[in-house]
Amino acid sequence: MKHHHYIIHKPYGYLSQFIYEQKRKKKLLGELYAFAEGTMAIGRLDEDSEGLLLLTTDGKVSEKVRSKKVDKEYYVQVDGVITDEAIQQMKEGVEIGFEGQKYITLPCEASKIEVPNFAPRSKKIRDERHGPTSWASITVNEGKFRQVRKMTASVGFPTLRLVRVRIGNVHLEDLKSGEVVEVEEFFV
Repeated sequence: MKHHHYIIHKPYGYLSQFIYEQKRKKKLLGELYAFAEGTMAIGRLDEDSEGLLLLTTDGKVSEKVRSKKVDKEYYVQVDGVITDEAIQQMKEGVEIGFEGQKYITLPCEASKIEVPNFAPRSKKIRDERHGPTSWASITVNEGKFRQVRKMTASVGFPTLRLVRVRIGNVHLEDLKSGEVVEVEEFFV
């Protein structure tokens, strides 16, 4: 059986799934492209997050990409001007809530970055009257529910915008929001 693999730039406001059983209407990945039957998202980005998402029809590939051997890099816009101390705390691991328990995140890579050249988000974040914002790069190899958002909040800088830019060796590069590219395989 030939498997199909896709690289997409998940737009803000979409769920990382194809079926949604609840009553409220939600935007789903199947609206972006005619994916092969059996396609599944490898990992997830929540509805408010955007950026790189890999999809496949091969469960073994999905398992490999979700493993702790593969780094996931995020660019996050935070409320306020993030401090060196906050960056260092995230690098060392911070306490977040996960499944009703306290959890210490694994050490990760984190740094301040210049404002990335992303297109404006479909829903405005806020304006300058609410104070300054700044950007950081956070690279993790674990994926707890809303982990990066919880990490920035735990050090006093809530996330305003989150964009995944890299999974292993696969980069978002200049893929436009909503764009889908089918590839032969992933080189993560």
